[in-house]
Amino acid sequence: MEDAFDITEYFNSLISQTGSIDMAEAEFKRAIAEDNELHTIYREWCHENGSSERNGFLDFCDEYMESQDSKWDSLNDYDE
Repeated sequence: MEDAFDITEYFNSLISQTGSIDMAEAEFKRAIAEDNELHTIYREWCHENGSSERNGFLDFCDEYMESQDSKWDSLNDYDE
């Protein structure tokens, strides 16, 4: 993987492609088990963001879903 790899873009891509958090998590776990470099990048991301490796991806998903909800909320506020 190149230096410019953005793991959060990868997370977003997984969520978009799979359509569910459960499926995205399963795919991500498979990917880090097969790719040591991705696992290292993930480990560093977790450390930087104060998450455990066990929960880092799900923590990201929670924040992602909250941001999606707030986008819809702001659109609904505009409609009123």
